Amino acid sequence: MTSQQTKVMFIYGTRPETIKLAPVIKELYNDPNFQTIVTVTGQHRQMLDQAMDVFGLQADYDLNVMQENQTLSGLSQRILAGLSDIFADCRPDIVLVQGDTTSVLIGALSAFYHGVKVGHVEAGLRTADKRNPFPEEINRRLAGVIADLHFAPTAAARGNLVREGIDPSTIFITGNSQIDALLSVVDSNLKLPVEVAPRPGRRTILMTTHRRENLDGALTEIYRAVKKALADFPDVDVIFPMHLNPKVRSVVMEELQLSDRVRLLDPFDYRTMANVMARSYLVLTDSGGLQEEAPSLGVPVLVTRTNTERPEGIAAGTARLAGTTEAGVSAALNELLGNADTYRRMSQAVNPYGDGKASFRIRKALRYSLGLDQSKPEEYI
Repeated sequence: MTSQQTKVMFIYGTRPETIKLAPVIKELYNDPNFQTIVTVTGQHRQMLDQAMDVFGLQADYDLNVMQENQTLSGLSQRILAGLSDIFADCRPDIVLVQGDTTSVLIGALSAFYHGVKVGHVEAGLRTADKRNPFPEEINRRLAGVIADLHFAPTAAARGNLVREGIDPSTIFITGNSQIDALLSVVDSNLKLPVEVAPRPGRRTILMTTHRRENLDGALTEIYRAVKKALADFPDVDVIFPMHLNPKVRSVVMEELQLSDRVRLLDPFDYRTMANVMARSYLVLTDSGGLQEEAPSLGVPVLVTRTNTERPEGIAAGTARLAGTTEAGVSAALNELLGNADTYRRMSQAVNPYGDGKASFRIRKALRYSLGLDQSKPEEYI
């Protein structure tokens, strides 16, 4: 490290954070004015490690905090205690966090306690319901209060921050780095293993579920709607990489295990997931990231939630809220599987979330904010 380098520490703990920060880490790594430091909490151990391998990332510090049946309070305590020693050891100039996990909130809070500036990647997403999604909505709101720099993916996200009293001069509209990551791994020539590849001549639904708020009965409703769609559309199959949460898996097995047209699989690595998605007919998910990614591939998204912090996709027509009831999800699936015009409109709608250059804009915004560049960077429109 030269004396002029700015120490930038990334703090994250889950697969989605890894995916969205990987392009930013690599972008800063190639800038001689920055020293990048990667700190992982290990909040989700196996899926985090999988994503780190895909992007060739290595941690400088690893808290390895994950425990079986961990609670939010216990997880928070372990991260906060572990970060205290790391801040004392490496003394970063600024910390970058991404999104809305417990690692984000506690990473930002720990930086604040140590007098270190915070930049929040994917800032400004809101549902306006502090309990939905839980605990993510509160995590990102509180991270926004702490942050000194806000990298908002869209103009709508910027508007949310301004309405909350954030200084507009600290907000930069960058697009979403998820699209940067996606475009770096999708390859039409990639040969997928037969057990995960969509079958020729079949319409494949790629399905994921993991939200805490869907565990109380909603998953059963969603899966029953899927079974009904399979009965109504004989040319449709489902590929379902199951979340590792045992509560999710128990409902999956109860409702879908006996269906020969549903492939129940362990979570894919990110490269496989992106390429399966690119070859799917539609995505049915309660994930946030997939709402952003699938439209870049021309794949419509049905969101199994009652609201979303990503309304831009709904407005653009790339995604629809299907709700969490059997009737609502069934109606959404029937419309998309049975109406060619609806499908065409959604698959051809323009993705509002990014153009693959978010990590470049984040680097330029950092340089401007730290006085390394004199001109304010162009924003994503």
